[in-house]
Amino acid sequence: MSKIIFITGASRGFGKIWTEAFLKRGDKVVATARDLSSLADLVKQYGPAILPIQLDVNDRAADFAAIEKAKAHFGSIDVLINNAGFGLFGAVEETSEKQAREQMETNFFGLLWLTQAAIAVMREQGHGHIIQVSSVLGIVTLPVLGIYNASKFAVEGLSESLAAEVKGFGINISLIEPNGFSTDWAGASSSQTENLPAYDKVKADFQAGLTEDSFGKPEATTEAVLKLIDSENPPLRLFLGKVAEPWVKQMYAGRLAEWEAWSDVATAAHGH
Repeated sequence: MSKIIFITGASRGFGKIWTEAFLKRGDKVVATARDLSSLADLVKQYGPAILPIQLDVNDRAADFAAIEKAKAHFGSIDVLINNAGFGLFGAVEETSEKQAREQMETNFFGLLWLTQAAIAVMREQGHGHIIQVSSVLGIVTLPVLGIYNASKFAVEGLSESLAAEVKGFGINISLIEPNGFSTDWAGASSSQTENLPAYDKVKADFQAGLTEDSFGKPEATTEAVLKLIDSENPPLRLFLGKVAEPWVKQMYAGRLAEWEAWSDVATAAHGH
């Protein structure tokens, strides 16, 4: 059965790939982008099955208006995919206030506003699925991506709480947590802090740890996303790629060991 899917950041990367896959299989798609010319090829090929909307997700009023426009056009919204976002590269000390706020505005607040708007529609219709494109960096961290990590950790906390709040309305929440993929996330879609030489070694070590095998093929994610959308009982979290899950398991083993080592101290702090 075809679905009505609202997806942000549809101009390139995962957003463009997934939008085309949805249309190809017969879904109707509301695709948002800052530059609608990037969607012209899909509009030409799929015609009325796609509704392109120019949108800056940082604009809360525009987010609510876009959801209302989508509902008015197609009659309902089955799935919201909050995909818009970008990476900010640089050490925490290097990050300006403007850069930190812009990172949070897009990656967290834009997602929040669209989620709020979609919940109202989905609650009224009695069903829906909100998919947040988070990152494995919402669970574990890397240096020189501290503010990006913070934005995705925020998405994780928000979405886990939200899942419990809206379950009774027939609304499912899922977090997609990709490892690195060969998109332009680290290229044209990224932002860079002003360099402080003190962090040159940290950055060099970070780059040295990356290999070609660290990055998956974005086109290979399509089947997983389609299965997630079609699942009657979708998971709260879904890793994408072969690197994410083993890495998280390794990091959590270390966390558990550290918590256990400090368990007596933690328990004594309760006071009784």
